[in-house]
Amino acid sequence: MAFDGVGWLAAIIIGGIAGWLAGRFMNNSSGVVMNIILGIVGAIVASLVFGLLGISFGGWFGYLIAGVIGACILIAIGRAVSSRRS
Repeated sequence: MAFDGVGWLAAIIIGGIAGWLAGRFMNNSSGVVMNIILGIVGAIVASLVFGLLGISFGGWFGYLIAGVIGACILIAIGRAVSSRRS
């Protein structure tokens, strides 16, 4: 699971930071709650994808990196889906 090595509270805080960093990197302006969700879900997505490739992240720093990468992936997917609707 993506929360290995960090507790739930740390996952929320790190997820928020990861979502904020991804939002800045991808030029996405979303709220604090959405940043936390993007960071946490992004870390789970990135952990699953990189797990399939044999790459694993550990601890809070690894969780932060996975969260940023995963949140960027989710933002890119969201943009692709929303641009197809328009």
